[in-house]
Amino acid sequence: MDAQPDPKATQRKVIHIDCDCFFASVEMRDNPALRDVPIAIGGEADRRGVIATCNYPARAFGVRSAMATAQARKLCPALILVPGRMNVYREVSAQLMAILEEYALQLEQVSVDEAYLEIASHLNATDIAAQIRLRVKEELGITVSAGIAPNKFLAKIASDWNKPDGQWVVRPDQVDAFVRELPLNKIPGIGPAMEKKLALYKLFTCEDVRQWPLTDLVRLFGRTGATLYERARGIDHRLLNLERPRKSLSVERTFAQDLSGEEACIGQLGTLWERWLERVERSGWQPAALAPFVKVKFADFTQTTLADSHEQASVGGFERLLKLALQRENKAVRLLGIGGRLPDVDRSQMTLF
Repeated sequence: MDAQPDPKATQRKVIHIDCDCFFASVEMRDNPALRDVPIAIGGEADRRGVIATCNYPARAFGVRSAMATAQARKLCPALILVPGRMNVYREVSAQLMAILEEYALQLEQVSVDEAYLEIASHLNATDIAAQIRLRVKEELGITVSAGIAPNKFLAKIASDWNKPDGQWVVRPDQVDAFVRELPLNKIPGIGPAMEKKLALYKLFTCEDVRQWPLTDLVRLFGRTGATLYERARGIDHRLLNLERPRKSLSVERTFAQDLSGEEACIGQLGTLWERWLERVERSGWQPAALAPFVKVKFADFTQTTLADSHEQASVGGFERLLKLALQRENKAVRLLGIGGRLPDVDRSQMTLF
């Protein structure tokens, strides 16, 4: 008899967010002339360069990540090679994760362009994924795809189902049908070598694996066999990998056009405040128990953060902090953020830092 997913696991709502050709998307955003031509980020062929990523026009020629640049140029002679700007990619990645944190009960960042978030069971995960995708497009100028499912494995598979700039949902009652015909090479961790080994036993899909008892799979494939047994049934008990406990809740907004002057910045507080309150409500924390802080990033990418443990986490409190922060630099503003820290943080270290 097939093992059934843990009932508790089916109540989980996991969203996997995956950027669409991340590095290339940032380059196309910053240089519109690159949007409709094949481009790749990587090293030059004469230096044994390798492609880090490429856009979809380049993929149409067969160019892929981890491919040697020399091979990529043979496939696509018109390929435009961009050296890459890791400092910019890290900046955009941080902005992306800040958006995801606003919706997540728990967040696991896998890489600069990929993350899992788990949301409260009473929320509509489909709507939240759509909100995230829209905000990322409007605020960061790039696109992401989303997979929504009861666990990490299914969410990751689903995020690749409707790329680019799309999303796919696997509901608990759809899990069985979704995984039955799934090729085994879609399972994370099943690489070309293992795929060939599985093929020797005529194992190509999850349905094929279901015909085998757990003992035989473990005997032949070890730990991978045990994982295959579960994944072939849509089972994944892994929790999100949290590097550190959350000590603060914040929201921020990157503006398509820089803000000039105190009045323009203060005018954004109302929207930030409403979003922050929604996030605090989802967390179960109380605004009055949090020490407020504001974050300002200027047009030249310098930034300042200001906090005061004696100030109130209120519209008025945030406004007073923001005015003080803006006095530090007379520059246009590209990002504003507000937040609050938990009481167990050492307040003596955060007053007006």
